[in-house]
Amino acid sequence: MLQKLFLPVLSNFENLYKSKKNYDVIIQTGEENNQKEIYAHSVVLCCQSNYFDAAFSTNWAEKVDGKYILRKPNISSYILETIIRYLYCGQLELSIENGSDILKLLIAADEFGINTLSEFIQEFLIDNLKEFLENNPNEILEIIFQHEALTTLKDDFLETICQDPDVLFGTDKFLTLPEQILELLLKRDDLSLDEIDIWDNLIAWGHAHQPTVNKDPSVWTKFELTLMENTLSKFISLIRFYGMPSEEFYDGVMPYEDLLPKKLRNEILKSYLAPRKLIGSFILPSRTTLNKIDSIFINVKHLALFAGWIDKKDGALKKIPYIFNLILRGSNDGFSSADFHAKCNNKGATIIIAKIKKTNRLIGGYNPLDWSGSCEKSTPDSFIFSFEDYNDVSTGEIGRVITKSHAIRCFNDFGPIFGSYNRGSNDIMVSKDGKWSSVPNSYPDLNIPRNFEIDDYEVIQVVRKN
Repeated sequence: MLQKLFLPVLSNFENLYKSKKNYDVIIQTGEENNQKEIYAHSVVLCCQSNYFDAAFSTNWAEKVDGKYILRKPNISSYILETIIRYLYCGQLELSIENGSDILKLLIAADEFGINTLSEFIQEFLIDNLKEFLENNPNEILEIIFQHEALTTLKDDFLETICQDPDVLFGTDKFLTLPEQILELLLKRDDLSLDEIDIWDNLIAWGHAHQPTVNKDPSVWTKFELTLMENTLSKFISLIRFYGMPSEEFYDGVMPYEDLLPKKLRNEILKSYLAPRKLIGSFILPSRTTLNKIDSIFINVKHLALFAGWIDKKDGALKKIPYIFNLILRGSNDGFSSADFHAKCNNKGATIIIAKIKKTNRLIGGYNPLDWSGSCEKSTPDSFIFSFEDYNDVSTGEIGRVITKSHAIRCFNDFGPIFGSYNRGSNDIMVSKDGKWSSVPNSYPDLNIPRNFEIDDYEVIQVVRKN
């Protein structure tokens, strides 16, 4: 009902802006051939923006023939018209495809002190970070880095890249990344890539900036070596070579050993042959695995979805507030109940993941408590889940606990158990002899087979980040 009242009012203000009737403000935008004049009403602009109020109440704005003249050559006519229209009628259309225009709009809104608009645009950008990065990350990142007012947005973009580096690393977009942004990414401890992959990307970036240099370092001339040294020298010290397995270092880095300072090469060699002699040396710590998981089944997209389910959101989270640590894999650590409890008791919250034999289906559950003791445990926060195809995160289905008093069952002679006992099984049960079964009881029916065999299973510890 209220729309019937305010929509005609807003429409009248928009018509006033379009008609230019009785305008008393002329804003000149752009430069030289791209210059354009925009007409508006000072009373409307003053009501909506302290910037315009100050401009028209002092001698700041020039006045000619009763009309205020403002010159804004740093703002395009399209951006300024979008802002003025918003000030008249509260209308704004944002499109992910026009990421650079949205950022320019944000910068202009900040300059004019339109806080509500600025906050709205930043929320839109944060909600669509991955899409922006997939479309045109370099242009967007460059604009963000040029404006101090966008510090929070910059941090969000960098964190998103670190959580899901595939949006940038290993793509053509990475090869044109500006030096300043590349340096900031390499400095971060939470960049979720194996160090050898970071090194390979850096070498590819160097070749992209020095396209005449031979791809085979064994045949480099002294001139080619100098070109690559000058291009990459500031980044070499940011690579965590000490975190690389020796085989990876030998295969991936040794061919480029001439790029590494002699002292660094000696220190790396010492780390492999006599690590205790490095005590007291300054070494960059290995990058944390905050958003990586040593899993044969799942990746960061699964982790983002699990994080959303744990936080009781509708879907995957843009920013993952948890660390996921693999603490058991059946094929490595054993499938018996004793193996399970030896690895998983007193480890706090965990996710169980099992792949059903001869299928791509994953099933499992989340225990927010622990697996120690011999009892039933009550919680409203546990859930079970199923992925019809573990390669496709969109096939994930969750079943939140219904009977919370029977959410989790812990017995030393059994593996993980979710739900109460009924007709010879639980919602998910691993028996004394390692057999898996399911009967819907305390959770929704996810159509998990009554009895099934698995190829392997994993237990992942879930720890909230500080």
